[in-house]
Amino acid sequence: MRLPAARRLRSSSEFARVRAEGTSVSGKFVIVNVLRHPEGGLWRSGVITSRKVGGAVQRNLARRRLREIIRQAGIQDGVWVVTVARWRILEASFEELKQDWMRAARRARILLQQEAAVPGTP
Repeated sequence: MRLPAARRLRSSSEFARVRAEGTSVSGKFVIVNVLRHPEGGLWRSGVITSRKVGGAVQRNLARRRLREIIRQAGIQDGVWVVTVARWRILEASFEELKQDWMRAARRARILLQQEAAVPGTP
């Protein structure tokens, strides 16, 4: 299953804005960049995999795994998320990668459960 077009970051200016204006949280396999969009709206996400990750097949595998993790995560609306795959990502199983991304997302405070658990927190 793929992310709907309304949930995807597409232009390079959107990616650059998230990376320049947002905050960054590092994990073992990923770096999660977050920008709380002032206009609110739906959460939107994008994935970056450089050639350091590997060939096209490996990069596509990494992107598919990350998009599925993001789709299932339950992200707060009004947040733009850019996930950058680190070169180690191919060493991780799907579960290890999911745990690493979720840990970074919790530290960035973008998950729905945190919004309900800590009212009034930005």
